Amino acid sequence: MTNALQPFWATQEFGLALHHDSSSTGYAVPELIEPGLRRNPRRAHLLVSTVLGKHLPTDPSVVLAAGTRLGGLVTDSLGAAATRAVVLGFAETATGLGHCVADSIAAACYLHSTRRHVPGADVFAGFEEGHSHATSHLLQPTSPALFANTAPLVLVDDEISTGATAIDAIRALHRQQPRAHYVVASLVDMRSDEHRRLTDAAAAELGVRIDHVSLASGRTDAPADLTARVTALPAPNLNPVAVQRGTSRFVALPWPGDVPDGGRHGVLRTDVADFDTAIEAAADVLAAAREHARPAIVIGHEELMYLPLRLANALTSRGTPTRFQTTTRSPAYVHDVPGYPLRRGFTFPAPEQVAPDLEDEAPRFLYNARWPEENTVRPELILVIDSPADTDRLRAPGGVLDVLTAAGEDVLVAVVPSTDPVVLRKSREDRA
Repeated sequence: MTNALQPFWATQEFGLALHHDSSSTGYAVPELIEPGLRRNPRRAHLLVSTVLGKHLPTDPSVVLAAGTRLGGLVTDSLGAAATRAVVLGFAETATGLGHCVADSIAAACYLHSTRRHVPGADVFAGFEEGHSHATSHLLQPTSPALFANTAPLVLVDDEISTGATAIDAIRALHRQQPRAHYVVASLVDMRSDEHRRLTDAAAAELGVRIDHVSLASGRTDAPADLTARVTALPAPNLNPVAVQRGTSRFVALPWPGDVPDGGRHGVLRTDVADFDTAIEAAADVLAAAREHARPAIVIGHEELMYLPLRLANALTSRGTPTRFQTTTRSPAYVHDVPGYPLRRGFTFPAPEQVAPDLEDEAPRFLYNARWPEENTVRPELILVIDSPADTDRLRAPGGVLDVLTAAGEDVLVAVVPSTDPVVLRKSREDRA
């Protein structure tokens, strides 16, 4: 039976409604997403996840638990073949979620798509995302062999609205490397019956099996005039300014050159133990550098989601009340009213180069970045970046440090050495 969600501001004011249909996990759509808006003529609504740690500061244990439970559904779908699978997380939103799924199923390899051109990295394949604000996805494994196999492929995204992105990705990747079985895993599946028929038709056309698994499924009701009404809204007020500016500090975190910092160049099952050890060492340095009397919000930098998530969880285990979220490329409508998930927002330029000799001028965003519940002590913001983002643009007027401290926030920037694909490739060849 379909149950309507409790009213949210976007539901009451614009008629944007989300509905829960079914779940085999105990999760329900009202627990997993809240309706948000964006002034985008292609798609005016945004499904704001409560368990992803992207737009909303979230308990890291909640994020990890959701990813682990989703991984369990993947294992149910693949059976014994799960440990042979290649898991692919979609940039930017699902890079951390995909890593959680891969860990949960002990996958042979985890890889996430990327929009960053990394020196020394070969582009093995790519695909396009039609409705997105940033459409190109690149795959940059240290070796084509990590992807060029016939193992089942698990594609992980935070939410499936129509399934079109997953189908387009499967078509493109199937041309590059055919395989018999694909699993699309998401926190929520909001496809209509017609969208599900299109998935079945694509599977029949390719001669493959495509399964979908999700923590819950439902549907979105978007009024016909939603896009026009939302795009007509006045520009949101971003980058609030406080009476007193906050402070900023830096700490360098250790990270081994032969351990991948995430899935951009592939994480093998044999890397997991070393990754866990590296997290503990980095968390020790981070814990020693911060102000212990205050709670913390750990903020990942765009595609760098899983490593900051694990650092946030490690701080929690050391007794620090901690929440986790990340910056994003996704523009959303900010409005400070009860019942709306995007209450505060910041915008700033990308601090790093994403392509050789080319600065990406598309703005970046951070939402909320404050403690979800009333708290007498203002949290310290811990911005976790990799070394390519440690630039003059990070510190410049209008950069992320400037806009956060102007809002009165105290920011500790934790810099992790970025994985060099040449070094990682060589270490893997030496161990082979």
